[in-house]
Amino acid sequence: MYDIVIGAAEMEGLQRHPARLFPLPMGEKPVSEASDIWVSGDAYEPYVGRWSRVVAREFLAWLDVPTGSRWLDVGCGTGALTTVILEKAIPSEVLGVDPSAGFVAYARAHVTDSRARFEIGDARALAASEAAFAAVVAGLSLNFVPDPTAAVVEMARVVRPGGIVGAYVWDYAGGMELMRRFWDAVSALDPSARDLDEGRIFAAFCNPDALADLFSNAGLGNVETRAVDIPTVFRDFDDYWDPFLGGQGPAPAYLVTTNEERRNALRERLRTDMAITDDGHIALVARAWAVRGERFTTRN
Repeated sequence: MYDIVIGAAEMEGLQRHPARLFPLPMGEKPVSEASDIWVSGDAYEPYVGRWSRVVAREFLAWLDVPTGSRWLDVGCGTGALTTVILEKAIPSEVLGVDPSAGFVAYARAHVTDSRARFEIGDARALAASEAAFAAVVAGLSLNFVPDPTAAVVEMARVVRPGGIVGAYVWDYAGGMELMRRFWDAVSALDPSARDLDEGRIFAAFCNPDALADLFSNAGLGNVETRAVDIPTVFRDFDDYWDPFLGGQGPAPAYLVTTNEERRNALRERLRTDMAITDDGHIALVARAWAVRGERFTTRN
């Protein structure tokens, strides 16, 4: 096990940037220190990155983009989706963009394939020219963009006519069990934190109907949605719990605001509620909602 891994420099960064998801006072620390921070790739990978890769394999098979295509990965984070594109889609090039300098640095250091490059960028104002890519995708990022409508309009702008735009987000309210178990336990122990639950925050967005509307309203055609369910098997309870201590994302950021006594109570509540096999494994399921659409030959 390990303790909260937020460093002094990262905490200072939190204090400079007001919380985007947590607008009300809570816990033992100022709310600005509990924002959904995205700075440490090393902490993000064991929390979500490892599972995003599994979703990405099924997502890319569903998109079925021709080999040799040019891709844009919007909100690329640590490069999880880009890595799978390189392995499975056989692209000519992948450009990943993300607003987090920390994540872009991590991706550049860990994804060394010459076909990939990473830049700091804003999903709402992409630097790419119109019709520059055959496929434009966003994995686990659209719900964190302040204006996802603007982001999808931009994604549709930079994809070529007949090209594919796709995205996936977690089913926070139901099938993303590792987070769902966490927030259910938090709500039982700390009712004042219920409004921080990602299932509540993203309820109106992270569902197939909302995603379909988002893509259709951006002018994309042949819009489809589907669920992607993957197994998330943890070798033991610590393999489940420790990534929450990394401070990357709303649930881990909540822990940053709590004292040791409250964290220990939450840990034991979760341990008690988990179905743990005789060999210590915990088998959960993570559901993502995926959406895809095509750019019409002539934009309306």
